[in-house]
Amino acid sequence: MRKNSPDLITLAVETSCDDTSVSVMRGRNVLSNVVSSQVDVLKFGGIVPELASRAHQANIVPVVEDALEQAGIKLRDVRLIGVTYGPGLIGSLLVGLNFAKGLAYSLGIPFIGVNHIEAHMLAAFLEERHPDFPFISLIVSGGHTLLVHAEALGRYRILGETQDDAAGECFDKVARFLNIAPDNDSGMSGPMVDVRSRLGDPGKIKFPRPLGNSDNFNFSFSGLKTSVLNYSKKQEKWSEQEIHDICASFQEAVVDVLVSKSLRACREHGVGSLVLSGGVAANSRLRDILREQSQKSDVQLFIPAKSYCTDNAAMIGMTAYLKHLNGEISSLALAPNPSLRLIG
Repeated sequence: MRKNSPDLITLAVETSCDDTSVSVMRGRNVLSNVVSSQVDVLKFGGIVPELASRAHQANIVPVVEDALEQAGIKLRDVRLIGVTYGPGLIGSLLVGLNFAKGLAYSLGIPFIGVNHIEAHMLAAFLEERHPDFPFISLIVSGGHTLLVHAEALGRYRILGETQDDAAGECFDKVARFLNIAPDNDSGMSGPMVDVRSRLGDPGKIKFPRPLGNSDNFNFSFSGLKTSVLNYSKKQEKWSEQEIHDICASFQEAVVDVLVSKSLRACREHGVGSLVLSGGVAANSRLRDILREQSQKSDVQLFIPAKSYCTDNAAMIGMTAYLKHLNGEISSLALAPNPSLRLIG
């Protein structure tokens, strides 16, 4: 491993989905982390891949300029480029990856392609208090739900993953069922379930806990989603309090399964540290229950700041920096991989 480089300037690019994000870091310190969201998502009720890639093309240069300005860094001072190369939307990945490769080539500096899922897992290292290897990682987002045994940097073993829908996807769909999604947008509605749940009774409705008692670490949320859909169809209109109770009861079912399996993974693999990351890691109930139960189980819990849980370039920059210290570098022939798995 290379000697720690506290003054190394890294510029990181994240364009795996619909947000264009660029971060500038000095060593492990985040100097800027700019995220530009695409408002057309609201207009079309979801992400349109072709429109997303076009928006990245229009946004990426201004976002890079903004990130450099906020960081107080000149482009000539950058010594490393990090960029997402998968998984994600192929057109979106192409924009970010080709831009990063061109920039690295023009500056004559190395670039490192980053696995978006690995970056979510290593977002915990953006915090001053961060885990040491090994640790168990619970990655929960709109596209992914998996448990990983992180034995060392680049050496990962997937213990379990969702067999159907990701947890975040179910949050979005439940919000649509209950007509509480902002502007009826399924892609940005999951947090509304969390908001409504705070006013509801989590024990009011006994929704199922799919695979909750299984002897493996896999997840399944499709059946739970269907149960909520069938329940919500029982009558044409629900009172506000009833909607709060449905949200709270659904959320509790998801949280129960995520927490119990995560802590069991720590126990069965003899690991004393647990990392929670991904967009759903911003869910208040999941954070609260996991803090409470991990303390009871004598497990150290690490959760990145909410701004580092959703898709962002800072987590890409941290991952690239750690890989740089590990002596890694990517070839300019690296191609985007929309179906990239967490390997190692």
